[in-house]
Amino acid sequence: MTRGKPITVLLVEDDEEDVLLTKDALRNSKLAIELEVVTNGEHALTYLRQEPPYTDKPRPDLVLLDINLPRKNGWEVLKMIKTHDSLKSLPVTILTTSSEDPDIQRSYDLGANSYITKPVGIEEFHRVVQAIQDFWFTIVKLPR
Repeated sequence: MTRGKPITVLLVEDDEEDVLLTKDALRNSKLAIELEVVTNGEHALTYLRQEPPYTDKPRPDLVLLDINLPRKNGWEVLKMIKTHDSLKSLPVTILTTSSEDPDIQRSYDLGANSYITKPVGIEEFHRVVQAIQDFWFTIVKLPR
């Protein structure tokens, strides 16, 4: 993916350890990635609508979305993204602890582009984040 600006990834995650692991995994990226983090569903929606205090934030190129969030859960956020005219083409990867079939099915029914169960080990977590980055920003063609 070649652009004149950094790639923006919005991480919607309330677990501080997972936020730190994701930041660490992206730190060694060969791509210019700007990671934005919000810790609940309400803030995610506010960010995506570019409402205060996020009015100057760029539209993300990818959303990494946990489903187990405070205030509004990930499914509510996903539903808003995929039914909003200006956001529905935004790729959303569910990155969550659940590996339950009903959660996976519900995520895809609501329009998730991919569903990944968070690995437990640090090395595996890094590998998964790297694979997400490689897939979305070097293999896939995204709309501009």
